[in-house]
Amino acid sequence: MSLALTGAVVGLSGAAQAATKTTPVQMDCVAPPPQAGASGIQNYTVTLPDGAKAGDVVPITIDPGASPVIPGFSVTTVNTSKITLKVGSTTQTVVSPPETVSVVAGQPLDPAAFSGTVKIPDGTEGTTVGVALDLAVTDANLGGSVFTTTCTPNPRPSTALGSVAVEALPKDPITTKLTPNSGKAGTVVTVTGANFPAGPVTCSALKNGAATGDTGAGTATATGVATCEITVSKAADEVKIDGSVTPYKSFVFIVDQPGVQNPVDVEVLPGPLAIGPQAGNPAVDFGKVTINGKAQSVIGQFTAMAVQDFRGGTLGWDVSATRTPFLNEVTGHSMAKAQIGIQPTCKVTNADSPSTCSAGAPGAISETPMKIASQAAAGEDLTGGEFEIGGAGMIQLPAFMFADTYRSVVTFSIA
Repeated sequence: MSLALTGAVVGLSGAAQAATKTTPVQMDCVAPPPQAGASGIQNYTVTLPDGAKAGDVVPITIDPGASPVIPGFSVTTVNTSKITLKVGSTTQTVVSPPETVSVVAGQPLDPAAFSGTVKIPDGTEGTTVGVALDLAVTDANLGGSVFTTTCTPNPRPSTALGSVAVEALPKDPITTKLTPNSGKAGTVVTVTGANFPAGPVTCSALKNGAATGDTGAGTATATGVATCEITVSKAADEVKIDGSVTPYKSFVFIVDQPGVQNPVDVEVLPGPLAIGPQAGNPAVDFGKVTINGKAQSVIGQFTAMAVQDFRGGTLGWDVSATRTPFLNEVTGHSMAKAQIGIQPTCKVTNADSPSTCSAGAPGAISETPMKIASQAAAGEDLTGGEFEIGGAGMIQLPAFMFADTYRSVVTFSIA
């Protein structure tokens, strides 16, 4: 990406009952110039279920309240709120849908309430998990350019905006694996599971969701690991340990056909894990800005990159970004104090992809790798697919520097 500094004019290119609580939070906000930042109290109203199990994904509603930032001009923008929360010891982000906002000079912005989900961390059985505010980011889209206001609670994270009482019972029991997961009538299948109460368990086969009548028995250990053995004698397409939650594990029932058997084998080889284009993207032009003795920000958009995971396994991946310093190699001028940030995005581009992807948290890119996007590993389940990664970028410039054209090379890598 490149940036030119000139003397010309500026050119920019659960089922539990819900509980609601309102908490005043001291916020320190940094807004993109020429909008001034501000500090002050913002009232956050949060609705959470009063109880859940460890590992549950539960609904949350957030009403951010009026911002301490007072707009200096009137304009219509499309705003997206990204609220980062500390849920117990984990950090999770809830993103609002885009909201068309008529900003009025002198009147504080009061974002609309929105809903999302958070996950109750594993290992929290029998405790109360607090939910606190860690960061609030507002992206304002104006004519295709994104202007970002970042508000940090003081102290960070804030006091609890709400809490969820976590059941002392284990997480929901699940069926994890079938060995083997196919066979003819009479096949003996070992079924394993997790999160079961210690003691005897039973397992059963299903066809189109209905029990076939084949059942088995086994036990669960004190750590919740269950093992059950069942003989599949009738056509079935799933096998489960009774009491587990969906999805169950698929079973392929093989029916002997009369006549001469002719086996057909096919070998499926793993494909690559790749990010492209391999030749690199063209330079991202963040336009021009005129030195005026004040720190300034300019907005741009990173060119989208394709991620392909054709490995045919259960692995995940992370995409990270690093950058070189802003400099002009010909003149030797550099901008050591300049920073570049990104608001990452990630979406699935192939509807048949077995995995989804998650965008990383907004932040500054440096020589230390920053996570931009990721696909989680899936244990026994298939992962992979095709994805598109990109995001809006903002360069924060110091008040004074040599008038010159500067470049920083941002490198995206996958592992």
